[in-house]
Order: sequence, then structure tokens, then C-alpha cells
Amino acid sequence: MREFTKIMKAFSDPNRVKIIAMLNEKSMCVCELRAALELSQPAVSSHLKVLDEAGLVRSEKDGLWVNYHLTPPPLANGRKLLEQLLEAFSREPEIRKILTMLPTIHRECISRKQP
Repeated sequence: MREFTKIMKAFSDPNRVKIIAMLNEKSMCVCELRAALELSQPAVSSHLKVLDEAGLVRSEKDGLWVNYHLTPPPLANGRKLLEQLLEAFSREPEIRKILTMLPTIHRECISRKQP
């Protein structure tokens, strides 16, 4: 029951839903997620922590970068729910807009702009 509650909490925030949709398309670092969502780095990191605790995302270090990617939920019910939600996400205009921006978001360009 506890794992299911964590998964439901993860799906309860619009920004986490957007992160799930983006990570379903490709692995991304915090700076790329921040740029797409126009949120602060601490806010994105906080959302990623909730998603990680629910077993929905994992991170891997790659040189200077930490890449986040979507993982299947640990519970069978969570996997079914995630599949259904991802299908529903694809029809949401706000999420579709973000997904069309993804090819233009590059961590190398973002890191050059930061002081």
C-alpha cells in the first residue's frame, strides 16, 4: 500500500506529470528539465526526489552530468497506470507544447548561458 501511495503522490503534481512525460521521450539532466519547465533548480530537484522515491525515475552520472530517465513503476498496478497516463498526457496541449520544445533544449547551450 505504501508504494502505491508514493506513486499516486508522484502523479498528483502537474510539474511532475510534465517531467514524467518528458523523461518518457528522452533522458534529461536537471538543467534541461529546469529550462523546459521554467522552474528553479531546487524545485526541479524536489520533484525528481518525489519521483525517485516512487520508483518512477532513476539517475546515472555521465561525466559532468546527471541524467534522469523514466523507469517502470515497481508495482504492476503502477505500470498500468503509467501507461494509461502517458497516453493521456500525449493529448494535453500544455504537455504537447513542452514535448515539441525538447529537441531545442541542449544542456551544453544552457550551461554556457549560466554565470
